[in-house]
Amino acid sequence: MRVVIVGGGAGGMTAASRIRALKPDWDVKVFEASSFVSHAPCGIPYAIEFDFPSDELMYYKPEVFVKERGIDLHMNARVIEAKDGYVVVEENGEVKEYEWDKLLIATGASPKVPPVEGVDLENVFTVDLPPDADRIREAAKDAENVVIVGAGYVGVEMAEAFSARGKKVTVIEMADQPLPNFDSEIAEIVRKEMEQKVDLRLGEKIVAIEGKDRVERVVTDRGEYRADLVLMAVGVKPNTELAEQLGVELGESGAIKVNGRMETSVENVYAAGDVAEAKHLVTGKNVWIPLAPSGNKMGYVAGVNMAGGNIEFPGIVGTQITKFHELQIGRTGLTEREAKQEGFEVKSAFITANTKVHYYPGAKKTYLKVVKDVKTNRILGAQVAGYEMVAMRTNVFAVAIQAQFTTRDLFFLDLVYAPPFTPIWDPVIVSARVLKF
Repeated sequence: MRVVIVGGGAGGMTAASRIRALKPDWDVKVFEASSFVSHAPCGIPYAIEFDFPSDELMYYKPEVFVKERGIDLHMNARVIEAKDGYVVVEENGEVKEYEWDKLLIATGASPKVPPVEGVDLENVFTVDLPPDADRIREAAKDAENVVIVGAGYVGVEMAEAFSARGKKVTVIEMADQPLPNFDSEIAEIVRKEMEQKVDLRLGEKIVAIEGKDRVERVVTDRGEYRADLVLMAVGVKPNTELAEQLGVELGESGAIKVNGRMETSVENVYAAGDVAEAKHLVTGKNVWIPLAPSGNKMGYVAGVNMAGGNIEFPGIVGTQITKFHELQIGRTGLTEREAKQEGFEVKSAFITANTKVHYYPGAKKTYLKVVKDVKTNRILGAQVAGYEMVAMRTNVFAVAIQAQFTTRDLFFLDLVYAPPFTPIWDPVIVSARVLKF
């Protein structure tokens, strides 16, 4: 059986490894356009902040997949065309064709670039693949003024990286808050934290990037900002070009529509990772939330099923976390705004609490925004910000939402307690008590 996998990121390499484990006699080829496999683009901001080389962002080196797992790995090999039963690949200066019986599209997502003048100037970057970290870090050596366009996850993380390196950082966001996919209560905490470290400009839209040979300034609808380096962080889009060539159906989000087995609308064609949609376990609708943990699991499911097994990917609740210096910020499920847009009648609670009992040294503030469905008392979503244990509390809510817990279920959770770790009434439990059941 001839298997072709397009994309050597998390989803693609997980699928390839699973197929080879289950069917060691099958021919499994992976085509990766870059010189990196099993890479972690989410680590790029930290490669810049802590100054380590980009090859550290590979979880496994290529030789692991080739020598230990027997995968026919083609790197720096770009698939330029996908047809029924074969792909056309550009590699080593040649164009070649490879036949397939089963095909996995794991082409991921790429940064959006706004249609403004000057985006092609030198020292204007996006964050895409690990080698970008080396290029950005090199350009940053002589840069004093850094402008970041966008205050989503990448924008916030890159703002931390550059401000930690002593740069003068300006962040421009067209929304009226940082992290636009959070509710305003949590975003306000992030705003205050960011304004201590960077020049945060909200409600501004970029108009142009100007300079002679390299970038010199960024122009918005409200002003101009000096810039030696510009980072565009305005979101990503799924790489669906090959899927469209094959006539694969796309979902409303623009990503590839798949079923629980990761099968597309075309027989023997699968999709996994950041290029594919998934079912949201709160709404039941297909959504596109490109995140590494789900991408890995989708690749695992695709690999099992391509090898003749039968396993389904149940869906996601969109659990996410980031940080800005000491402030940690997490979310899972729906925000209040999203829940209302989905037609839920909601009640929310915003909790401010300490992370430890009052008499134990080192207690820090934590903030929770929790949303429930009024009719059923089911927990719909939660957002957490604070200076410690944010991941733990976000994960508790993720499990509760996936298990369809009500506020009563949440209130009676048997969570740990000891003075060095939590207050006796954990903020998670307090949120359920405030929301009532």
